[in-house]
Amino acid sequence: MKNKRYFVLDGVRGFAVINMIIYHLIWDLVYILGFNIEWFSSDIAYIWQQFICCTFIFISGFCEPLGRKKFKRGITILFFGFLIEIVTMIVTPQSQVRFGILTLIGSSTILMIPLRKFLGKFPKTFGLILFAILFLLTKNINKGNIGFGNLNFINLPRNLYKNSLTTYLGFPMPNFYSSDYFPLMPWIFLYITGYFSYEIAKHHNLLRYLTPSKFKFLEWIGRHSLALYIIHQPIIYFSLTLLLSMK
Repeated sequence: MKNKRYFVLDGVRGFAVINMIIYHLIWDLVYILGFNIEWFSSDIAYIWQQFICCTFIFISGFCEPLGRKKFKRGITILFFGFLIEIVTMIVTPQSQVRFGILTLIGSSTILMIPLRKFLGKFPKTFGLILFAILFLLTKNINKGNIGFGNLNFINLPRNLYKNSLTTYLGFPMPNFYSSDYFPLMPWIFLYITGYFSYEIAKHHNLLRYLTPSKFKFLEWIGRHSLALYIIHQPIIYFSLTLLLSMK
């Protein structure tokens, strides 16, 4: 039987896409074209950026049980993640993307194929709490610590941070730079938190609240989020470059 369409999820994803496009527009103005927008370095801008990426990753995990041909979809997303890496290394090397959010979501999609049996052994609420805590506790491992925000509980050994494989896992090698860095840790834990959230919603018959269609424009954007993610940055970059060249 064909899966139901959860239009509320499409709408939330679409809202995140619009925020992402606006955020990247300002990012290009500041970091590529050199505009001075001071508030973009503020805590508010950081919270905005975290809201956008957390929404995408959480909803991707929430929707994981819904999709078919998971391996094919994971490989497809990984391919586009790799393509973005290559293009940004050539076109904008000063702001290249390495191990970006598409690489993270594609990897998580594939890893969930063997992990689902293991995760199925956890009570649903316990699993949600456990992986939410793991996400928080590993939020700062990219910076060398166990902890989150300004709370750092354990300093990790520096020999964990040494090559491309450790960088992919969440331990960036020395002098590593990416303008869009989303390694497996901590982000796969947020993805799995989304997965358990779906299982809880399904168990308690809450999914019916996600079916109404209310904001068709946002829902359309949400349904085409992958394509929009792939094309939005080239369009923004070349549009801004063209406009500035006309001055």
